[in-house]
Amino acid sequence: MAPRVIVVGGGCFFGGNSTKATSGINGALTRTQVDSNIQDSVQQFYNDTLKSARDKARPDLIKVLTYKSAAAVEWLQDVFSLDLTLVSRLGGHSQPRTHRGHDAKFPGMAITYALMQRLEELAEKEPERVKIIKKARVTKLNKEGNKVTGLDFEHEGKTYTEDGPVILATGGYAADFTDSSLLKKYRSDVYGLATTNGTHATGDGQKMVMEIGGNGIDLDKVQVHPTGLVDPKDPGSKWKFLAAEALRGEGGLLLNAEGNRFCDELGHRDYVSGEMFKNKFPIRLILNSKSSNVLDFHTRHYSGRGLMRKMTGQELAKEIGCGPQHLQKVFKEYNDIADGKKKDPYGKKFFHNGPFDVNDDFHVALMEPVLHFTMGGVEIDDKARVLNSEKKPFDGLFACGELAGGVHGANRLGGSSLLGCVVYGRVAGDSASEYLFQQVLTGAPSSAAARLNQISLHLDPNNPGRLTIEWAGQGPSSEVPGANVPSQTATRTVFKDDAESSDPGAVEKPAAKKEFSIPEKEYTMEEVAKHNKKEDVWVVVKGLVMDLSGFLEDHPGGVQAIVNFAGRDATEEFAMLHDDEVIPKYAPATVIGRVKGVTPKLDL
Repeated sequence: MAPRVIVVGGGCFFGGNSTKATSGINGALTRTQVDSNIQDSVQQFYNDTLKSARDKARPDLIKVLTYKSAAAVEWLQDVFSLDLTLVSRLGGHSQPRTHRGHDAKFPGMAITYALMQRLEELAEKEPERVKIIKKARVTKLNKEGNKVTGLDFEHEGKTYTEDGPVILATGGYAADFTDSSLLKKYRSDVYGLATTNGTHATGDGQKMVMEIGGNGIDLDKVQVHPTGLVDPKDPGSKWKFLAAEALRGEGGLLLNAEGNRFCDELGHRDYVSGEMFKNKFPIRLILNSKSSNVLDFHTRHYSGRGLMRKMTGQELAKEIGCGPQHLQKVFKEYNDIADGKKKDPYGKKFFHNGPFDVNDDFHVALMEPVLHFTMGGVEIDDKARVLNSEKKPFDGLFACGELAGGVHGANRLGGSSLLGCVVYGRVAGDSASEYLFQQVLTGAPSSAAARLNQISLHLDPNNPGRLTIEWAGQGPSSEVPGANVPSQTATRTVFKDDAESSDPGAVEKPAAKKEFSIPEKEYTMEEVAKHNKKEDVWVVVKGLVMDLSGFLEDHPGGVQAIVNFAGRDATEEFAMLHDDEVIPKYAPATVIGRVKGVTPKLDL
């Protein structure tokens, strides 16, 4: 008896690029907005999204995205107890509607971890309902006529086939630097930019769907995000960490190499990126003390990674080379605009956390435009069904998240990537369930009850781990079609005593959890500091010494996120993003000992 749902993932973790989402999730007319007296409406959100999507707008898809947004946000709050009670206004939004929490986590990590944790708990407690297969690679969608019957995937050197309707959530292609690169084919002009994406974002889902006759739409619509953080130690890296749009939403300013503003910082992403390319680099994002306090978690996190620095206004002016008088002049003009004394030459309408003054303290980071999101993807309808070449839905194939094209049109609003995942993920789940029920009810003239009554289940008394399923043939007088066929019996091992299985689709008996223990071996911080290279990375977290050399490629935050702390104590930065339980749960083998003289303590 195969599990009802099999989740196949390519890495050690689920979540993909969503784990990195830093600004929040959009929602219109949510409880949080109402409690905050924000005069938003679903229609305003719909209009903002339609405007951002421009000539590629799909009103049917945008309506689902926006009209189901409040339900999506409140589902996360109610079912997963997530705090999403802080609201910001991002670029292109007429109202504050991007939700995040007060806790010290990026909203993308908080949301994906909560979902992942619930799924893993369900797979452990009810393995007959859910099976999780990680570090696997889907190689093919199987199809008979217009019906997608299942898929093939590789796992631990073997190829397996699973049958049933398929929901694809494979992400975008903003890191597609492969030989069959969609980026190179459709947007060679931006192919050379760095990316904020993980290495997994290579458009595999798009390519598989197009191979069976699905449609790729808007594949040239690739979003270049204006604020990729430049690492002063490795400015030419192809992989960049994203500066949250919330930094500009809470009042951050962009200054060019001469120390001047050059755009509406809250404009659409493609507009801001375009204006950056017109100006001389380096370009800096600066936060005054008020903005820094509001975004304390962000500034501490970026500073810990060496991507942001705190300095005085005098030091900032000296670094730019423009002098404090020039900087104060820029700030005074901006303050006058914010106070309504003059009009902004760049059309900015919303101002937060002013005024700016050269005698203040600032958090400063270098910026460059980076590949970030792909609006293009496979064509779907408003029920998340993938469309074929005749613009009709495939039977049994659904898509959601960044893989689904058309949802955002020519340009995506900040805060709508997580929303697209949640809204269309839920829609895809509903549609797939509806499809399954229809198959049961309309697969033959017989009633569902008659079909189910033909099935008998028998536990083998000599082997309790074995279940026999019998489809009983009926006499000639029966009205059930196929009544004259002989009885058929199928036997399958349902629970196995060992944790490993030659058939990853089989439901395995959950293995007994191995008790996590911290080795007694002690290391001094001087010894840890010697292991500070990419090929030899030791990091200290909460008194634990961890050898992460073999874990780098599995880390969802990217290789550099760990390498930045090679040979150092990363406790503060770790606590910003993770619960302590992720160490024994996902990386127990990396713990090699403890810091000498320190008693490690994990809150499990």
